[in-house]
Amino acid sequence: MADGTIIGVDLGGTKVSVGAVVGGEVRRMTRSDVPSEEAAEVVLALIVDTITEVFDSSVVGIGCGVPSVVDVAEGIVFDVENIPSWKEVHLKTALEDRFGVPAAVNNDANAFAVGEHVFGSGREFTNMVGLTLGTGLGTGVIIGGRLYSGANCGAGEIGMMAHKGLTLEDYCSGQFFQREGGAAGDEVYRRARAGEAEFLEAFERYGSELSEAVMIALYAYDPQAVIFGGSISAAFDLFETGLGRGLEQFAYPHVVERLVMAPSTLENAAVLGAAALFIDAIGDR
Repeated sequence: MADGTIIGVDLGGTKVSVGAVVGGEVRRMTRSDVPSEEAAEVVLALIVDTITEVFDSSVVGIGCGVPSVVDVAEGIVFDVENIPSWKEVHLKTALEDRFGVPAAVNNDANAFAVGEHVFGSGREFTNMVGLTLGTGLGTGVIIGGRLYSGANCGAGEIGMMAHKGLTLEDYCSGQFFQREGGAAGDEVYRRARAGEAEFLEAFERYGSELSEAVMIALYAYDPQAVIFGGSISAAFDLFETGLGRGLEQFAYPHVVERLVMAPSTLENAAVLGAAALFIDAIGDR
């Protein structure tokens, strides 16, 4: 693993989180509100200022996870949905020019997967899939111990696949609870934890829908493990039964029997994942 400090940057639509990571531990952490309606250069300046708060001479590299498809080789961010001005932003070049250290930029779901592989529950697996469950459905894929981004950073975007007249993302994200449960996901979660049968059943149904995404990942990538992240992963025990029942439909029962499924247990998973992008990019374990 890389010696020295790695800066992990998690860019969201409303906040940017930055941490100084040493040996898998976040030593210093800061966050800033993102001026999402401002020009691209204003947002970039905010990111630079936030990094500067934790940057020092021990830093050897920067990793950035962004909610966008990315040209991984050039570090170009093509389109951030909640930051309208961010179209073809040359983030890697901008950071390297400003800070004088190499940078790696990739999709945030890919960052989650490689973070779990380097620092978290996926460390013992050479082939694994990370699924982020929140406002959307994100997927990151580890094959042969390395992050697989595909030709256009689109590998694993199974949330875009058609499902019941909509997409898998519509059924495997928080959108499911608003549409099927008639309430926001956090309310469904709270009432399920309180033992209300209607909302416990909503999570079982959610698990059944999620099994469709997991089965696609199994057919496509044959992973040893699927690790769940994002806000909904905290309810793993509530949807695990429905997930297991759905997976009974998988064609190869022995694959499901061997499969490890678990929620992420990493603190500051997004920042650690961003730092892990740099580790993966330089091929250093």
